[in-house]
Amino acid sequence: MANTLSTHTLRQRYFQSNLDVALRSALVAEKVCRVDRTDQKTLENPYITQQTAAIQAVAGTYSVSAMTTTDDTLTVSEEIIFGTHVFRFEELTSNFNLMADFMDDLTYSVAFKVDQYVLNKILDDATGAYTTPTGGFTTAANVPVICANLISKVAGYQSGIANGLFLVIENTDVVGFAQAQVSSGFSYADAALNNGFMATYMGIDIYVVRSGLFTTATLGTLSATNSGHRLFGVKGIATFASPRGIQYEEKGVSGKTGKEIVVSAVCGAKCWTPKAGLLIDITLA
Repeated sequence: MANTLSTHTLRQRYFQSNLDVALRSALVAEKVCRVDRTDQKTLENPYITQQTAAIQAVAGTYSVSAMTTTDDTLTVSEEIIFGTHVFRFEELTSNFNLMADFMDDLTYSVAFKVDQYVLNKILDDATGAYTTPTGGFTTAANVPVICANLISKVAGYQSGIANGLFLVIENTDVVGFAQAQVSSGFSYADAALNNGFMATYMGIDIYVVRSGLFTTATLGTLSATNSGHRLFGVKGIATFASPRGIQYEEKGVSGKTGKEIVVSAVCGAKCWTPKAGLLIDITLA
């Protein structure tokens, strides 16, 4: 496959040494999940059915209850990959480092798809649910109400607030957050006025992704139905498996100069069943 190069990649004088690459969105999956980079393709996490103790008058007698375990498995099922071929003459006729810029952008494109898959998979696994007031996060008055309600969903559990809370929103939601932040309290409002959008609100770490990351689409083996949804929860509850991370290969191709370049990653994600309620699927109203 022939590459399409800029007509200005020949040996001419350049004002700057590197190409400007496309705008990039923030990567979030590793910040909100427990990450497993071992070579295991299957992770097991069997759990015991929740037991309930009895309260009774002192009698010294008891009933024997059966204990049951359930298997819970994360399978590394997805492969994200992109490859191209760079001819030797394309490298030789380039006066600046196209290859380095290209590899950086190629690696990012794979990482972005990993992030998109993981966040949508976790959102599909979440069993907690919440519907916002009309206007969602774009209405400033809704923001403290929504955050308070979300916190109440996970408060009181051992793996609750103390473990750290997160909220993933899209860039269009920042409108309401920014207005709520500059009108909240005194020192916090001053900080927001001086520094702009704050990454923490009411003890929740806020992560912003680009509009459309939460999608209704087929992502590998996942049929995601998350358009108009957002994700809230406790950090480290879900697991993101990425054996050896992102891999890079250069291959010689028979009959062609240059190299074939491949960047790939295999991944899987899972919200373990006993704690799925600590992840909240937010529906925007």
